[in-house]
Amino acid sequence: MNTPYGHLSYCSNIHPGENWDEHFAVLQNSIPQIKAEVCPDAPMGIGLRLANQASIDLSINEHFSSFKNWLAENNCYVFTMNGFPFGNFHHTIVKDMVHAPDWTTQERTDYTIRLFELLAELLPENLQEGGISTSPLSYRFWWATDELLEQATIKATGNMISVVEALIELHKKTGKLLHLDIEPEPDGILENSDEFIHWYNNYLLPIGIKQLQSKGLSTEEATEAIKNHIQLCYDVCHFAVGFEKPVKVLEKLNANQLKVGKIQISSALKVDFSENAEEKLNEIAQYNEPTYLHQVVAKKNDGSYIKFPDLNEAITNFSNEINSWRVHFHVPLFLEQYGLLSSTQKDIVDVLDIHKEKPFTQHLEIETYTWGVLPKEFQAPLNESIIREIKWVKGVL
Repeated sequence: MNTPYGHLSYCSNIHPGENWDEHFAVLQNSIPQIKAEVCPDAPMGIGLRLANQASIDLSINEHFSSFKNWLAENNCYVFTMNGFPFGNFHHTIVKDMVHAPDWTTQERTDYTIRLFELLAELLPENLQEGGISTSPLSYRFWWATDELLEQATIKATGNMISVVEALIELHKKTGKLLHLDIEPEPDGILENSDEFIHWYNNYLLPIGIKQLQSKGLSTEEATEAIKNHIQLCYDVCHFAVGFEKPVKVLEKLNANQLKVGKIQISSALKVDFSENAEEKLNEIAQYNEPTYLHQVVAKKNDGSYIKFPDLNEAITNFSNEINSWRVHFHVPLFLEQYGLLSSTQKDIVDVLDIHKEKPFTQHLEIETYTWGVLPKEFQAPLNESIIREIKWVKGVL
């Protein structure tokens, strides 16, 4: 829905369906009920997640026309998409394979361009801007040496510039300004704001300017195209896991004249071990589930940090040197406390307060996808949970 602070929706990666027929069936069942509760008298935006197979299916004219008609009949529209998970995201072990195939591959490049071609046609006539969030190049631990990591970074960056070339042509053809929104995540090649900015200035711009100059653009034109078409996805959970303060992140982005394409509104688990440490370890063990990666950044008593690739390793290696944890587990937005544990809900409020004061994007997307793997006391019917989250965010706004 359109708010005074941008378009707000939730990401459909919460729903299963890796082919279009399955995913569309879930949308048809869920969206009308949700819309009736959160914006009955206004158009409802959808943050659409399409797996690779679903994107191929939806490219068939018959399927695309049917979806466009359904959007019109239900007073809905698509303004943003999630292109991070390429394949299965439900009812399977995802873990680090959420990055596969990564940006070093042609498969990821082709998939992303296909998504943009669909988004350009799905955007309503009155919307000139759309974005797609994506993986932070690759999974860091797939590259055994610094040299291999460097080579992967360079290759992935070149493939992203190939997407920029496609977006330049789509802009000429449709008038729509589309941007690829890079989503830093713990243990991605790009984990945090500093790494994103370093990559942007030292890899993306130099490689991209050279590649676009070969297509006839000047240095100034190439720089402008890259900054318009490659932006940041500010996933609040991910930055909170890294103990990054929203105001500092946004100050650094502004200083480097880099844009935020989308805020993904999400909340992480937070654990304070200054008291009842053993009880809290037992409680957080409930969140050690086998489907998704739950990276942990631990703050030590001396103020330094240590990282763990997954929650089980953090639990196994816990010591009394640890002061607190941030855990990559997208918990419901509307709760601040989870028994003895808490959440980074305040980071969401802080980000949205900054945004309300001086808006820095037009796209706001709720992204809580872990309902099925939460401890049972925090589970509720899915549509009711989505409605509650949207209403909570509207209240903060």
